[in-house]
Amino acid sequence: MGNRAGGRRKGPKCIAIIGPFASGKTTLLEAILARTGAIPRQNAVASGNSVGDHSPEARAHAMSVEAVAATVDFMGDSLTFIDCPGSIEFASEADAILAASDIAVVVAEADPKKVPALQLIMRKLDDMGVPRILFLNKIDRSSAGVRDTLKMLQPTSSVPLLLRQIPLRKGETVIGSIDLALERAYVWREFAESEVAEIPDDEKAREMEARFSMLETLADHDDLLMEQLLEEKEPPKDEVFDDLSADLRDGAVVPVLIGTAEKGNGVLRLLKAIRHDAPDVEATRKRLGVADGAQTVVQVMKTVHTAHGGKLSISRILSGSVADGAELTADDGASVKVSGIYRMLGKDQHKIASAAAGDTVALGKLDEARTGATLVSGKTPGKALFAFVAPQPVFSLALRPKERKDDVKLSSAIQRIAEEDPSLAVRHDQDTGETIISGHGEMHLRVIAERLENKYQIPIVARAPSVPYRETIRKGAQQRGRHKKQSGGHGQFGDVVIEIKPLPRGSGFEFTDTITGGVVPKQYIPSVEAGVRDYLKSGPLGFPVVDIAVNLSDGSYHTVDSSDMAFQMAARLGMKEGMASCSPVLLEPIMKVSIYTPSDTTAKVTAIVPQRRGQILGFDARPGWPGWDVVEATMPQAEMGNLIVELRSATAGVATFESGFDHMAELTGRLADEVMNTNGKAA
Repeated sequence: MGNRAGGRRKGPKCIAIIGPFASGKTTLLEAILARTGAIPRQNAVASGNSVGDHSPEARAHAMSVEAVAATVDFMGDSLTFIDCPGSIEFASEADAILAASDIAVVVAEADPKKVPALQLIMRKLDDMGVPRILFLNKIDRSSAGVRDTLKMLQPTSSVPLLLRQIPLRKGETVIGSIDLALERAYVWREFAESEVAEIPDDEKAREMEARFSMLETLADHDDLLMEQLLEEKEPPKDEVFDDLSADLRDGAVVPVLIGTAEKGNGVLRLLKAIRHDAPDVEATRKRLGVADGAQTVVQVMKTVHTAHGGKLSISRILSGSVADGAELTADDGASVKVSGIYRMLGKDQHKIASAAAGDTVALGKLDEARTGATLVSGKTPGKALFAFVAPQPVFSLALRPKERKDDVKLSSAIQRIAEEDPSLAVRHDQDTGETIISGHGEMHLRVIAERLENKYQIPIVARAPSVPYRETIRKGAQQRGRHKKQSGGHGQFGDVVIEIKPLPRGSGFEFTDTITGGVVPKQYIPSVEAGVRDYLKSGPLGFPVVDIAVNLSDGSYHTVDSSDMAFQMAARLGMKEGMASCSPVLLEPIMKVSIYTPSDTTAKVTAIVPQRRGQILGFDARPGWPGWDVVEATMPQAEMGNLIVELRSATAGVATFESGFDHMAELTGRLADEVMNTNGKAA
């Protein structure tokens, strides 16, 4: 292929910081801000003063719960870093951000328990085609050798993890790093720039071996470098840097840098690698299929509703430029007008006059623009560059305000939160009247509930949603229902004979009539059916009745006193009296469940299923996911409320599942009694 001298790219860049939970992403952002002078000093995340975890919910739970953007100036270039949450429950937050980012910095550590979580992240980056650097954090705490660590982490990546640095040790203590491309040692100083040093004699053999391994990997994509290695010629350093840059941009390798973000160690080398080697907006445009031209193209990465400034749309300018007051058109045809352009530093904003290609800014008052929207100049909508697809929710809560007067306020607040977090599903259950929010774990929805109280000042009550139990009958009956009332003037008279029969499971409801001789006039037969249907909303056990057939076979009427209402009442009476003798039985919904888990925790998962009255149908390797299994099972919906909590506990936080309704099954005995008592009914 020859040497690919790529030229080191500069200019405004957007970098997503991503990685498993508690790997140190927010600490790295804080270190970057301090090193670039964006903040006076680096604050510990535990202090509650970091830029990345500024929300009350993040500080209450000591974890990132939303993406936070911060723009810095580094060596004359503008770099925007977006710190993305690490928990799988908030993983969807990163999707629209990654789509428009130039590169991802994946923060990882030498912890085998976090390998499955890292695999989820690396696969997402593969699927989206985003180049990445891996920052191996907390290197000073690792007892494992860096190359052994890479062997452990390599299965998470579809392309080679390329060691760019190795630790510089003094005894067992890591005191700095050796850059394999520069062939230079750096002695770390806490919260300060490293000291450049010569590579110690006792480290030179290890450095040479690691450097040769790096060059061998680069030579897989560079014929000239391969020839130089075979001829034992030392390649020029600028060619090595060109190869590192080109392979990173092409996604052929994942360069690995080391450091300890908590002390600010390794941060400057990371910043320089990003500045010199990372692709810029031109490459991102190409990846997203944006045609080069004069048109302005803007990608909305995140939506934020601020307390006083209204709605902000954190956006990447992919091409063209945006000035305050600019009119743009969204991919769905909505017209929006920019009211304020802001440079972001966590929760703080600094107003600027305009933004150019490559800039990542917050655009004010784009009321009709959603997260993931593509905005263009002109009146003609452009093509959507990103389609947000949320994973299926795995946890739900029914919400209501503590005070009825807050009903409308709650509805409006939930709508705003769902706009900020498009992975949140909201629905109103017609049967129960409940407002149900569904998301990706217990913590996800707990944060939503806390935000309603903290940000929108709405005290709420949250509980598990009602299970949609039904009831049916085991045998049939025939019953007369007569409604007769006389109170002066016209009376009320309706008389019906109905036949009630069970139907096969899943049949629903059938109504027929075999009336002869006009004993029930035709105009009243629909009223009989309406009365039957009304009764079926709540049968003898207190639940909607299903899988039942009712036939109107006989009856009588009065020429003066009969009416639609009288026959509805007669039908209800007949159903009420007849159903009691039909052996009513409770039905519960059974779900088909596919549980995705790392293979080494499959046994734990298969033990959980029967404890929840589930039945395992089988398990197999998860297609396309090395080291993962999928467990197929059926499980009562009533047992699934907190299933995800137990699954995540058993799998280091990474298992998930998909589910769908399968069938209704009879529920009898103590469990049935508990359900009916809970609903205020007795069998």
